Amino acid sequence: MKDAHRQRLREAGVRAEAIDAQSWRLLGEGLPTWWHDCDNALYLAAGAYLPPRVLEQLTLFPMRDVVIAIGSPMEHLTSLLAGGDRATIFLGERVVLTAGEIYCGADSQVVLHGPVVATRQPVIDARNGGSVLVEGDQLWAADVYLATDDMHRLTDVATGDRINPFGARIRIGRHVWLCREAVVTGHVEIGEDACVAMRSLVRGQKVPAGTVVAGVPARVVREGTTWSFDDTP
Repeated sequence: MKDAHRQRLREAGVRAEAIDAQSWRLLGEGLPTWWHDCDNALYLAAGAYLPPRVLEQLTLFPMRDVVIAIGSPMEHLTSLLAGGDRATIFLGERVVLTAGEIYCGADSQVVLHGPVVATRQPVIDARNGGSVLVEGDQLWAADVYLATDDMHRLTDVATGDRINPFGARIRIGRHVWLCREAVVTGHVEIGEDACVAMRSLVRGQKVPAGTVVAGVPARVVREGTTWSFDDTP
């Protein structure tokens, strides 16, 4: 991996050991000429790949200075789109996004450290210079939705100010369980060992480590907790 691209990933929040743990090759074949001419880079770790349909969608519209590093076989990924210049995407080792969709806009970042297991149709959306940074040991149930922004401007008529988030930052700590249809949006920090309950909305909030939050908007309903992949008594 080129030093400049490694540095770009580090600046986006990728841990050095997550990069150094894998061998990366710069994909050359199967990409349109403009991809290389516009200084874009797509790296694949050993054993990692993107389905042909996803690669075709990714390279449908020209963009510049995009850096993408794929560290897992993404056979179940539905969509990976870079929506503008200087998008940065890192999917680390042991990331499984079943029927997943990723959108990363111009000057935005999506970073997933593995292991991440998303059981069905996760949507990850970073735009307007926003970023999604996820640490490892994640369990996401079906239809989890992570978005930095609402995609449209909500305006206060009296002041003309934007009300809803723009270019927000989402940070999810290690060992987090997002239950079915959980929504995480706006400036958010979720601490390690946290659990976001089914159909809860975490919006512009800080979720403390070792808690369970539930509701719309989410609130702490239990403290001093952790969770396990094992479904035992």
